[in-house]
Amino acid sequence: MTDTLFEGTDRPGHALGRFLLDSGTLTCDWAPAFAALPRHLFLPDLFWAYDMATGTSVAVNKATDPARWLAAAESDIPIVTQWDDGDHQGEQPGSVSTSSASMPSVVAAMLADLDVEPGMRVYEGGTGTGWNAALLAHRLGDTNVVTGEVDDAVAAAAKHRLKAAGLNPVVHTGDALTGCPDAGPYDRTIVTFGLREMPFPLIAQTKPGGIILAPWGTHYSTDDALVRLTVAADGIASGPFLRPVAFMKARSQRHVWAAPQDMPAAESTTDVPWIGHGQFDPYPFVLGLRLPTLTHAVQVHENGQTLWLYALSGSSWASATFRDGAPTVVRQAGPRRLWEEFEVAHHWWVENGEPGLDRVGLTVDSDGQLAWLDDPANCWAI
Repeated sequence: MTDTLFEGTDRPGHALGRFLLDSGTLTCDWAPAFAALPRHLFLPDLFWAYDMATGTSVAVNKATDPARWLAAAESDIPIVTQWDDGDHQGEQPGSVSTSSASMPSVVAAMLADLDVEPGMRVYEGGTGTGWNAALLAHRLGDTNVVTGEVDDAVAAAAKHRLKAAGLNPVVHTGDALTGCPDAGPYDRTIVTFGLREMPFPLIAQTKPGGIILAPWGTHYSTDDALVRLTVAADGIASGPFLRPVAFMKARSQRHVWAAPQDMPAAESTTDVPWIGHGQFDPYPFVLGLRLPTLTHAVQVHENGQTLWLYALSGSSWASATFRDGAPTVVRQAGPRRLWEEFEVAHHWWVENGEPGLDRVGLTVDSDGQLAWLDDPANCWAI
C-alpha cells in the first residue's frame, strides 16, 4: 500500500514523498502522514529558500511566482519563515534566521528516530510552521500531541494552518524549554531547535523509559548533533549522539559575541596541526565537549587560516595562524591561557583514537550535564 501513496508526481507533495521514500529516509509507518500533509500546506506566502550550493537564502513570494514557490516548498531544502525574532520587514533576508521549516529529509529521519507507537503522548518543543506537529497528530491523534512555541505570532500562524488541515493538537504558547508539564507526562519529547543546555523540565515531564530527541551542542561552535536520550527510573537521561544536524538556536541560549579587548599578547609556536573546523566536521564538535567555556572563529587566508579562541566570560583570547610551509604562530592574551587549554583537549582527542560522534554521548540530571566517551561511566561535567 505504501508504494501507491505517492503514485504520480503531479500532485503537491507526491514527488517529494516519493523521493524521501525511495531514499530510505521516510519509513513506511510515516509515509501516510507525509502523503496526507504535504509541507506546502504549512508555509507562508513569503519565505526564503535556502540555496544549498551558495549557502544563501533567497526570497520566494507565492503572490508573484506561485510555481517557484511550490517548487521550493517541494524541495528537500530548509526554508526560513522568520528573521530577527519577527522584527524584520521586506523581502531581503534579515540578520538572523529565527524560525524555519526544516529539510523534509531531516524531519522524516527525526520522526523515525523518535520511535513512536500508537497511543503514545508526545511533546514537541518548537512548533514553527506546525508541519511536524501535524505529522505527529496525524499518526497519533490530536489529543496525544502537545507542541510549544515561544513566539506568539508563529504559534498563531501554526495553529491556523493546523486547523485548516483538519487537525487540533494542543499549541502551547510559552517557553518551550519549560515544556508543558500539566499536559504530561509524555512518552516521547522532540525538540526542533538547537540547545546548548538540555532543560531538565523536559526530562522531568518524560516518562521513565521515554525518549528525548534534540539537537544539542556547545558554544564552542554553532554545530549541533542529534542526541537521543532515554529517561531512566531515577529521572536521569542519557544517550548517544546520532549524527550532525543544523538548527536555529533556542532564543535564550544563543551566544552573544563580545568584542575582544586590545591587550598585550604573548607569542609562541605549536606543533598542533590544522584540523578541519568546517560545518559538520566531527573534530570541532567533539573538541567542544572538552572546551565548553570557549568559542571559536576561523579566519581564512590566501595560504592558510587562523583559529581564534575566545573565553565565554572574561577577556581572554588566543589565536593560532596556520600557513603552508611556515611555523604555526600562537598569540595569547588575558588571564587564561586558552591555547594551552586547546592543546590539552587536542591531545586528549588524539590519545583516545580521534573519536567522532559515534563514540560520544550526553547524560543529564537535575545537577547539570555530563559528556561521555564510549560509556556513560567515562564522563565529565560540561
